[in-house]
Amino acid sequence: MAKWGEGDPRWIVEDRPDATNVNNWHWTEKDASGWSKDKLKSLLLGLKIESAKGVCEITEVSKLEGEASASNRKGKLIFFFEWVLELEWKGNLAGCETQLTGKVEIPNLSDENDADDVDLTTTVKTSTQEANLLKEMMRSDGHPLIRERLDQYIKGLRQEFSKGMILPSTKGDANSAPTSQKSDIKEKMLQDTNSKTVKKMSDLDIGVKIATKTLVLSEEFKCSVEDLYEILTDPERVKAFTRADASMELEPGGKFTFIDGNIFGTYTKLERNKQITQRWRYKSWPDEHYSVVTLDFEQRPDHTLLKMKQTGVPASDIERTRQGWKNNFWKSMKLTFGLGAGLF
Repeated sequence: MAKWGEGDPRWIVEDRPDATNVNNWHWTEKDASGWSKDKLKSLLLGLKIESAKGVCEITEVSKLEGEASASNRKGKLIFFFEWVLELEWKGNLAGCETQLTGKVEIPNLSDENDADDVDLTTTVKTSTQEANLLKEMMRSDGHPLIRERLDQYIKGLRQEFSKGMILPSTKGDANSAPTSQKSDIKEKMLQDTNSKTVKKMSDLDIGVKIATKTLVLSEEFKCSVEDLYEILTDPERVKAFTRADASMELEPGGKFTFIDGNIFGTYTKLERNKQITQRWRYKSWPDEHYSVVTLDFEQRPDHTLLKMKQTGVPASDIERTRQGWKNNFWKSMKLTFGLGAGLF
């Protein structure tokens, strides 16, 4: 084994500061969900939107569902967050004492979108001329302010959870790369990297950034919603229709694998007979890149409608993913359990 200060500097072994994972180099992960919920509420609650037209205020974060985490993978910081928010607001037009109320829906606050790309939908609870005027004020003046607060959350998440993710060496400071004790070794390292200058922190590649798309599918099954939910959450039935090994830990945070480990991830939500949400990836996707799959179950008079939305699918793999759902899941489920096989 190479010793400190000897041999090829790319293989120098430094003293271990934590005895288990040198400088957190291989893998560390922090749950940022609790911090994120508190931060988003503090940024959005009480936010006032004022203009010559009137005044509105965010009075409640009525829905805040999702998760966030920060990871270090071989010296690269990866931030994952996926949130669905609903904000309650109240306000009144200038010169009018009538108080109006409404809602702002934010369905896609995630690491895949900048704050300016996040969708905002504002509605009012009454349909009057005054209500519509105030709704337009919320759209024109309120949406930019809300996006500013969402941007503060994103920046705050990266700043807060960058701390300590790459541990200091016994010879250096936190978040710094190991350095040599000898100037000749340092010179050789610079030569091996073609004398490239060290990047500033703002220039570092933080997270996995690839082009992605969203996949939306729906399928009808000739069975009850209870039966369909059981088929998708019973490991033995999943093995039967995929004709491959599968494992499932049916709880939020529980792991799953399908098709002999070629698909794997974790459950984020399991609402019986209503919804399943997963962090989902193919084994062949770039390291640590996960999509988010949401399965919604709807009972209809003579069938169950299954709606599937998958965000974060690598653009280069969107068609394979689409066909995988149709052939390995929907079609195979219908053929295996007699749920009304259709043409695709």
